[in-house]
Amino acid sequence: MYATIRTYSGAPELADELAARAGDVEELISTIAGFQAYYLVRTDGGCVTISVFDSASGADESSRKAAEYLREHAGEMTSSSPTIWAGDVLVNFGASARV
Repeated sequence: MYATIRTYSGAPELADELAARAGDVEELISTIAGFQAYYLVRTDGGCVTISVFDSASGADESSRKAAEYLREHAGEMTSSSPTIWAGDVLVNFGASARV
């Protein structure tokens, strides 16, 4: 598994805006080969997204599509360029999400 973490700072409203567009985000990211999971986390100054894929190629495509999506919707959303961390997942455990 491979994960990408994007930190968006200085845009506290971005988390709510992305959450309101969850369907668009799901459609965009879930079609990428090897998709496993996506998380949106509100932080004090913005938000963090975590994308998990089978391999680096899927994660890289996710970063490309995320940047493209934010560029296309720049007039509608306030966002800054994210700080991005990516790498192999070394340990994974936990329960499946319960709705």
